[in-house]
This record gives sequence, C-alpha cells and structure tokens, in this order.
Amino acid sequence: MNVKGELLTTLRKKNPLIHNLTNEVVTNFTANGLYALGASPVMSKAPEEAAEMASIADGVLINIGTLTANEVKAMKAAGKKANELNIPVVLDPVGVAATPYRKQVCMELLKDIHFTAIRGNAGEIATLIDQPWEARGVDSSDDGDVVALAQTATKQLNTLILLTGKMDVIAYKEETIVCHNGSPMLATITGSGCLLGSVLTAFLTLEGEVVDKATAAITTYTIASEQAVDKAEGPGSFHVYFLDALAAVDEQQIHQHARVEQGAKVR
Repeated sequence: MNVKGELLTTLRKKNPLIHNLTNEVVTNFTANGLYALGASPVMSKAPEEAAEMASIADGVLINIGTLTANEVKAMKAAGKKANELNIPVVLDPVGVAATPYRKQVCMELLKDIHFTAIRGNAGEIATLIDQPWEARGVDSSDDGDVVALAQTATKQLNTLILLTGKMDVIAYKEETIVCHNGSPMLATITGSGCLLGSVLTAFLTLEGEVVDKATAAITTYTIASEQAVDKAEGPGSFHVYFLDALAAVDEQQIHQHARVEQGAKVR
C-alpha cells in the first residue's frame, strides 16, 4: 500500500492548532511532540473557556488519563462545539478498563460527541464495545485477534479506530489497514500513546480521506520511533531522540520505510 507521506509536508505548512484536553502526566511531552511534528498545541482544560478554545482550534483531542469533574465538563463543552463547527475530535480512552468511573465518562462522551476517531490499545477498545479482553490498568494485553476487534469497534462506534499495539490497526467502515512499523522502546516512556492521539488529531485536520490521514499519522510516528531507537541508549535518551526524529522525519522517509498492508474487509 502506498502511504501518503506528502500529508506530513502539508501538515507542516498548515501548522494546525490542536486543543489538547489531556492528562497531567503527559502535558509537556504532548506539547513538545506537537511542536516537533509541525503543529501547535494549546493545553487549556478550564470548562469556562473550553468551547471558545475549541472554536479557534483546528482539532480537539480528548484524553481521559487523569479525570476530574471539571475536566469532564470541559471535554463535553469542547467536543460539542467542535461538532457544531465540523472540527475533528479524537478520543483517547486511557485506562477505560481500570475503573467503572472511567467507563461511565467515556460512555457519556460517546453519547454527547461524535468522534472523528478513537485511539486506544486492545483492552481500551474492547471495553468501549463491551467485548471481553484481558486488561491490566492502562496497559492491556495484545493477545487475540486485534484486527477483528478493530473491525467490530468501527461498526459499533461508527468512527475510525486506531488500535495500537505490537502491530497497529486502522479500521473504518469497510476498510482495514495494518501497520508494522514501530519500536518496543515506545512502551518504555510515559505518554507515547497519548502523544500519538494528538498527532492523529493534527493529521485529521488536513483535507483528504480519513483512512489516508490516519495511516500517515501512525507511519510518521512509528518511523520516527525507529529512527530514534537507532541512536538511543535507553528510555531517557530515546525520549529526547524521539522528539528530534519527529522533527526530522519527512515524506520521502515515510514512502521509503512504511510497512503497511491492506487488511481484511469488515465483515
């Protein structure tokens, strides 16, 4: 499959503003990662300005990692305003399987907001559609048929699914893409999945087919991780080199190094 690496060049020319309603643990890493990629972050979580902030953004990311009641209010306000203005909204249901409260909040968000895409690991995606799956806190098992899981989720939730793990699966309507790039070192730094949610949001602000944009997002991200791990000696240096790689990766490298295949049709 030919990945549209030129979308990365388009993103850098556009420099989209991404409103991140994300968790406290990853705020700094997310902001720096978006800057490195070529997007612009805003990290406000105040419910009093959430709708207004969403209205001036190009995309909205909702990440439930460190929930508070006020943040939930802000998420709903920003998501609803984004829907009104046809601005892409991405949900990252971090650790949704961990507690009933997290799942309750996600169900409310899914009811109130139409999400352009949802990014999560297998356990998180399975929880959203009430499908049994082994889950451990915010990290969940990769065992099982993740392609079938993503296909089921896109049908039930009526949105693009980016299911991340040992291989990354994109499912939307009748189309499925499987991506094989990446480095295990991503799992050694806090916030790598959360930043990916924001990167996905940035790509979704561009013109084009949603599957093409999601594929460009995941391949850009994972190819950068492969470049970073070649220089890193451990998690600390990988963290730094990964930001450098996000800034350095270009469309030619994406075309050259992407390992992507069409998956089975959604049944």
